[in-house]
Amino acid sequence: MRIGVLELQSYPARAAWEYIEYFFTNKQYVSVTTQSVSFWCRQLGHQVFYATYSGVGDPIAVLPADLDLVFIAAHTMTAPLAYALCVLYRRRGTRTVLGGPHAKSYPQDSLRYADLVVLECDQALVEDILHERFDPGSIISSPEPYRQVPLVVERLPEIKKSSFVAGRPHPGSFIPLISSMGCPYTCNFCSDWDNPYQPLSNERLLADLEFVSANYPAVPLVFHDPNFAVRFDEVMSILESVPPEKRNPYGVQSTFTILRPDRLERLRDTRCIFLLPSIESWTAEYSNKLGVGKIEAREKLTRMVEKFRTLKEYVPYLGTNLIFGLDHDSGPDSFELTKEFLVQAPFVYPTLHIPIPFGGTPLFSTLLEQGRILESMPFTFYRIPYMTIIFNHYDPLTFMEHMVDLFAVASSNQLLRERFAHDKQILARGTNLMRTITTKRRYKVFLEILDLLKSDPQFLAFHQGVTEQLPDYYAWQYERLMGKFTELLPLAESVWHDFDRGQATLIRELPIDVSLAGEPVP
Repeated sequence: MRIGVLELQSYPARAAWEYIEYFFTNKQYVSVTTQSVSFWCRQLGHQVFYATYSGVGDPIAVLPADLDLVFIAAHTMTAPLAYALCVLYRRRGTRTVLGGPHAKSYPQDSLRYADLVVLECDQALVEDILHERFDPGSIISSPEPYRQVPLVVERLPEIKKSSFVAGRPHPGSFIPLISSMGCPYTCNFCSDWDNPYQPLSNERLLADLEFVSANYPAVPLVFHDPNFAVRFDEVMSILESVPPEKRNPYGVQSTFTILRPDRLERLRDTRCIFLLPSIESWTAEYSNKLGVGKIEAREKLTRMVEKFRTLKEYVPYLGTNLIFGLDHDSGPDSFELTKEFLVQAPFVYPTLHIPIPFGGTPLFSTLLEQGRILESMPFTFYRIPYMTIIFNHYDPLTFMEHMVDLFAVASSNQLLRERFAHDKQILARGTNLMRTITTKRRYKVFLEILDLLKSDPQFLAFHQGVTEQLPDYYAWQYERLMGKFTELLPLAESVWHDFDRGQATLIRELPIDVSLAGEPVP
């Protein structure tokens, strides 16, 4: 068969800066799972066309038109584009399989457009799909996430296509690896909340490290583990088995409970160049991953600054995540503490988030039960800087005023100069510059939304939950982002059509009632 495997990372770029940002930034997040699906199809003897769409060019043009079957993976914010492509491929007679984070969060909604919707996936499930062992209109899943990741040498054609240029690495290239699945923590907003931590094969990890060091010695590695090195000594011993002069630089996401001071030398010596331990919130409710106990917020700020300063002595580039508007947040404290953190630790680049109601999470269930999800908001806006929920302790106007004030500091030229002073490496400076420009662009959108909340009563009423009528601003933004694909998926089709999808996490155990999915798209 002629099989397409497509990972959607963004909407088509529409400005010069977006082309640059999407090309260099999105490639860091290429999915190992999508590459694995492509390899498994090749291994079974099929003709496979693999592509990642980062936002550059036309997503229709990245795959041939005459496919027998296409796998499409998408996050929720790109779901409308994924749906539109499914409509197009089905019109051409191509069977469509939709997977990725969005399909797992909203499987029954996804089934309106795809022939098959995949929750968890492994090699056996892919083989069953290719042999047409599932009826169209099915939500399917492997018993658990796959445990054997194809080796880098096996995924090399996909890596060259997604991360290299003309088959060769460039300064922005990364090679994705994964050494474990799941996470030992159960954060209510996280899609991995119910995926227990599971280490993968150390022998295969070592084989990957040896292959990359021999063939691509200067290319950085990015570990996609939700929580890297939970078994710290075990994983470090694998990294240390590669001779020091042959080790590739690498980046990871981890937690402070793992990153004890006595372990940092081993990270430095194995060439860890990027580290992202999340703070997530200044409230005590989200302190279990920080190793500081449930302490008062200002003391937590002091401890976090100290911890990051210690990390900086060993790892050159640091990041963190912070979320604003969680149910335990109230008042200006979280925003003010974050501004102080930016000033005291400018060498840490935080990604600032707003809660998003991803299906299947405890947060989604709570918000749905309380009627606090803006149900007519298209999936396109399930991302920062947009508000998709009704906050527990903030009205939308006050919340947006806080975000504007925070982003004014986060995107300031003064803070960028401070970061340049701390980060001498070209890669770190270039990354800081790109992220600051992106933050400035988000700041402008925050200002637009704040102005609308102040000047447009209907816009404010929508975000207060008083009316479900979608403001014209979002309709215009949707059509601008979707462009010609709006015809394939009009605005009315980009919002919820199944309010029972909070049951997504139960579908693995319960029989699927495909009648809940609505009529398939012709």
